[in-house]
Amino acid sequence: MNLKTLLLTTLAVSLSATIKAQVQEPARPKLVVGLVIDQMRWDYLYRYMSHYGEGGFKRLLNEGYSCENTRIPYVPSVTAIGHSCIYTGSVPSIHGIAGNNFVKNGKKVYCTDDANVKPVGTTNKAGLMSPRNLWVTTLGDELRMATNDQAKVVGVALKDRSSILPAGHNPNGAYWFDDETGHFITSTYYTKRLPKWVENFNAQGLVAKYLSSPWNTLYDKASYTQSTSDLTDYESSIKPGVNATLPLDLPNLSKQYGYGIIRNTPWGNTLTFDMAKAAVEGEELGTDNTTDLLTVSCSSTDYIGHQVGTNALETEDTYLRLDRDLAAFLSFLDQKVGRGQYLLFLTADHGAMNNARYLIDHRIPAGSWNETQAKVNLNNAVTKALNVTSLQVVNHVMNNQVFINHEVVASHAIELDKVKQIIVQQLEQDAAVLYAVDMDKVVTAPLPTDVKERIINGYNRERSGDIQIILKPAYSPHGLKGTDHGAWNPYDTHIPLVFMGWGITPGANTRQCFMTDIAPTIAAMLHIQAPSGCIGQPIQLRQN
Repeated sequence: MNLKTLLLTTLAVSLSATIKAQVQEPARPKLVVGLVIDQMRWDYLYRYMSHYGEGGFKRLLNEGYSCENTRIPYVPSVTAIGHSCIYTGSVPSIHGIAGNNFVKNGKKVYCTDDANVKPVGTTNKAGLMSPRNLWVTTLGDELRMATNDQAKVVGVALKDRSSILPAGHNPNGAYWFDDETGHFITSTYYTKRLPKWVENFNAQGLVAKYLSSPWNTLYDKASYTQSTSDLTDYESSIKPGVNATLPLDLPNLSKQYGYGIIRNTPWGNTLTFDMAKAAVEGEELGTDNTTDLLTVSCSSTDYIGHQVGTNALETEDTYLRLDRDLAAFLSFLDQKVGRGQYLLFLTADHGAMNNARYLIDHRIPAGSWNETQAKVNLNNAVTKALNVTSLQVVNHVMNNQVFINHEVVASHAIELDKVKQIIVQQLEQDAAVLYAVDMDKVVTAPLPTDVKERIINGYNRERSGDIQIILKPAYSPHGLKGTDHGAWNPYDTHIPLVFMGWGITPGANTRQCFMTDIAPTIAAMLHIQAPSGCIGQPIQLRQN
């Protein structure tokens, strides 16, 4: 054999081997776990690190890949939109979830309300829920279709919207917490009866157990150096007449107010992880060669954050306990699914601003803005400018948007543009308002590019308001106690994003990416179609 023939033969063998390798079925994890920590700012990954153990957040950062500059690309940055965006790779303009509440067919609605279903596991209206307001597919929907429905998809959260929207249209189940019964429930959209494993879980009475002891700090109070003192003017109480201090008398509070108290305690997160573990075992997730998906959302961080803010001792204690719960959950997955056999990502649906009064005390501009009063002022301004009597043209002010009653405007033969102009001018006179934008003119509005893009992405022509309000930094409609979110600013839109487990090489980068990139990244790793409204791009999980 001459040299030329030898080279050609070697090349042919090499190409054949390459082609053969290319057509092999791609490797996939046994289970994908999406973990959303409600209201977790990016800096919380590091803020309390001195008290974190080795198996929770530290393990994620040591073994995982952290996208350190992940941002939310829309406004308003709220729970329902965030959970939808994570699992669809889309934005309100496309996926249809324009807020926790929005306007549908002229009426204010809750994002997952569905009067056409019946409760399962309860008799109250908490079970009247479904994902029907979501217009696009989710990662779970695509996974189910890609496997001819062999993949199992399950959603778990205290909040209904945080379970329903991530799980998608065609999951094996979505379960959320019912305050009245203290049980996880669902609706007839999914099933006619709770699975036996859910019934068994509810029968354990874990809520009563967790509420049977006071909430004390995990460590000595003096060691909570990242928090303000335990009694400040920055915090709201869990219930009227109760001091916003620890220890908190949970046994008496639960007797007085019921099981729902657990939402405002760290044990709401513990209960959620308990339910997630039960779902893994009950649905036998990750036990065969078909990839399954478990969506988990920890809601108590949000309830507590709204109540006491970002600098409270309660917030710090919640994250230290969450770290322990996370460590136990990862250890559980190691045992049940196998270390390196599951792919987990941790992120958040939004962040939160520092308490306004706290900022003022630190000589930082901040304040509160009253949506209810704004509606009154706007209606009065229109009435006065048009010289008419008690003309109620503004239906709602919510999501930092003004919703105009178009029927009222038309019935009085008023020019809509004139009404909008009056409203914008009135808002621009408000000391708390940075911009007021007519959504029909947003493309030409003199706004910073980042702000403009977020406004456009967040605007749904069927469900959003006519005018978008951008408040000055550190101003919110929440008041002067606790905290809120919903704005474009980094404190609301800079979120953690860490991938760990199957297919992940440890590392980090500071390249900007977006919440919309999470779904296509997972889809690419699974070699399945991205969700139908996805506008994000797969993240290159490698070092700078």
